[in-house]
Amino acid sequence: MAAVTQILSHLYTISTVFLTLLLLELLISFRTLFKFLSSTTPSSSSTALLPPASSAAFFNLIESKVPSTLYKLRPLAPDSSESSCSVCLSKFEEGDQIRRLKCKHTFHKDCLDRWLEQEFATCPLCRREVLPREAAGRLRVRREATQEYDGSDEELIFLLSALQGNNLHRLL
Repeated sequence: MAAVTQILSHLYTISTVFLTLLLLELLISFRTLFKFLSSTTPSSSSTALLPPASSAAFFNLIESKVPSTLYKLRPLAPDSSESSCSVCLSKFEEGDQIRRLKCKHTFHKDCLDRWLEQEFATCPLCRREVLPREAAGRLRVRREATQEYDGSDEELIFLLSALQGNNLHRLL
């Protein structure tokens, strides 16, 4: 009789874990489907006026607002902070592609492009806006919308333990 009770107890635990995993998979699938459908349907008219949210369009916008130039050494100019890039901390060399912002700060083109892509489109030194917030925000929203469950065991254990009320550690 005790053996039957023990088997039923294990069967209950296994079915609970299975149903929880199934529910989690369904939630992830619905979330992915919802994000896909919401990203393909046209949104409000205010976002239609904004530039496309692709990385290529973002870099084209940067190039139009802050065009890159070639760095030229000025032999008579005193050594200043403008002789090095504050992002990578290396000195500018003749022929380097640079961008000079409206705030008069100068950076390597690639360094500033990576910074603007990662941050909120502000100068790395003074935080003055380089691009409109809407343009940078659209790229960030698009990037965050494409992120989903990465399939890691740690995240799955965390999600399951939250669903099970932290009793999952007994099963592992």
